Amino acid sequence: MSDFSKALSVTSSGLRAQAQRLAHVSENISNADTPGYRRKTVSFEAVRDLDSDVSQVRVGNVSLDRTELENIYDPSHPLADETGHYEGSNVNLMIEVSDAREAQRTYEANLKMFDQTRQMSASLMELLRR
Repeated sequence: MSDFSKALSVTSSGLRAQAQRLAHVSENISNADTPGYRRKTVSFEAVRDLDSDVSQVRVGNVSLDRTELENIYDPSHPLADETGHYEGSNVNLMIEVSDAREAQRTYEANLKMFDQTRQMSASLMELLRR
């Protein structure tokens, strides 16, 4: 496997990982008002491909944030107990927006590296044809 192929493999794994991260962040945002919903978090892990001797990144375990759920007072809500409270979600929109921005920027950086590697490879092929 050439160095260009290895670089493309690494950056494409980063693209896939950040796309999955964005999917979980958007799921958290869409469920911010869902009673009892727990925020999902993802971790990344390095995986070594023994065939190509290249380390790649992938999404590891998806876990639930165990922080306390918000206790909301609304006696008219169908899930409210006898005191008028029910458990909301533990999604903090500020955190989710910043996570989404970080994932987007990391995705864009990987995309730029992928494109630059592809352009360098094409330029090299052009030079070798001459």
